[in-house]
Amino acid sequence: SLFDIISGFQRCGKMILSQFRVVTAQSFVVIGPSDPIVAVLGGNVTLPCHVSPAMDVENMELRWFRSKFSEAVFIYENQQEQKEEQLAQYTGRTSLVKDFLSQGEATVRIHKVQASDNGLYTCFFRKGNFYEEASLELKVAGMGSVPQVHITGPEEDGVRVVCTASGWFPKPQIQWRAANGEKFLTFSETHAQDTEGLFSVESALVVRDSSSGNMTCSVLNPVLDQKKAMAIFIPEPFFPQASPWKPAFIVSLVVLMLSLLGAAYYIKTEHTVKRQEMQEWERLHRDKEEARWTKEEALKARVSVTLDPASAHLHLAVSGGQTSVTLEDTTEDPGGPCSILGQEAITSGRCYWEVEIRNGNRSEWGLGVCRGDVERKGWYREGPELGFWVLGWYGGKFCALLSECQEICDEVPHRVGVFLDLKEGDVSFYNMTDGSHLFSFSLTSSTGTLFPYFTIKSGDVSLTIFSVVGVPTETPVPLNNPSYSLEEPVSLSGDEFSSGCAVDGALPEAGSPLLPYGPEAM
Repeated sequence: SLFDIISGFQRCGKMILSQFRVVTAQSFVVIGPSDPIVAVLGGNVTLPCHVSPAMDVENMELRWFRSKFSEAVFIYENQQEQKEEQLAQYTGRTSLVKDFLSQGEATVRIHKVQASDNGLYTCFFRKGNFYEEASLELKVAGMGSVPQVHITGPEEDGVRVVCTASGWFPKPQIQWRAANGEKFLTFSETHAQDTEGLFSVESALVVRDSSSGNMTCSVLNPVLDQKKAMAIFIPEPFFPQASPWKPAFIVSLVVLMLSLLGAAYYIKTEHTVKRQEMQEWERLHRDKEEARWTKEEALKARVSVTLDPASAHLHLAVSGGQTSVTLEDTTEDPGGPCSILGQEAITSGRCYWEVEIRNGNRSEWGLGVCRGDVERKGWYREGPELGFWVLGWYGGKFCALLSECQEICDEVPHRVGVFLDLKEGDVSFYNMTDGSHLFSFSLTSSTGTLFPYFTIKSGDVSLTIFSVVGVPTETPVPLNNPSYSLEEPVSLSGDEFSSGCAVDGALPEAGSPLLPYGPEAM
């Protein structure tokens, strides 16, 4: 009947209204962070989400997952953690912060953050048949190693410098700068990822301007906006020598072009062309005079590194104007390494010298620098931790003396360049036959006074200091020189590269090992 139909509609309406009220009572919105969350490699990070309006979520199903619902990072259901669906990479690395569940906030903490944790996450809250979710982004960042910068040798008309770093995340950015702050825009850059997802980078730059000074390689983390940098000074001898005909060719080309232009516009520009030619000639003449003056001043001030016979072991023979050392032919046991120091005390600035090695593969020997207070009596060890920064020929291989002998190559270089840079805190060795980099040591800030160091343990090797003409730095301090005094310090100037040494002008104290260190002290 009509009455029954009307009654049915009324009952149906009441049921729909009842269900709507239930759903409305259970409805909520899940809210996550609006900005990406930044996490540092190896640290801990939290992924917070909360519901609005605020309500107790302790009895809800709470789930954090990656791109798929089944890729669970953490699951909380029936008031306990559920591990059956959790991804293996998060096992033992996640936990729930329960402090604010009653207020509608749930947070998952990820421990020991890895590079693979980087990316998007979804937090999912369900109560009964009603659920909501929100997305959040995690950005993982890690600062890797300090970049290592070294010279690999000449290339084209310049010097090739390589910068390497590892352990960075995400992919780092490279920047090269000269000493005056100028950026270099043309350089190569390659990246690689290891099994843990961390990036290594290698960048190569060809420096053509010998006046660029220190070259700085910076590695930048784009997420943290932090960087690590390392600088290297390129000595003048490493740049290929310019051919003498090139400047003349360039000048001739300029004059020819000016002549051609003058022929085309002779009536209009004759006076201008003549004036330009005269200015060009005056500039060349002025540059030539400045170069001649600079060379004369450099030759006046240049000081070569020499050996100090007073510091020599009694079985060493010094010759060649105190520039060459050999092992005396004797059957007597020397009782330890036979060593000798350079005459010059080095306390600041930069210093460069070259050593020529003869019969190097038939002997055991080493060269480098050492602190002035090192122990050189009897049998003693050499290494950076003991105040020696040395490489040489030991046990049939050319190696650097670290905690153990680190092999560099299997051939003896004919000539080795030693570049001590106390401003940057390192000492570098170069094969001057081909200009390639051999090895570099880092120096500590408490290194103190340093001396050139030479040692011969066996064989007929000869080590000869080879003087290179260059622009001088500051004047070294000869020991026991009456023309110097503590009251009248040596005047120091300049900051360029030379075959001499940059020092601070202070004479050694009375306890200096060079003063009493004669053969009888060995």
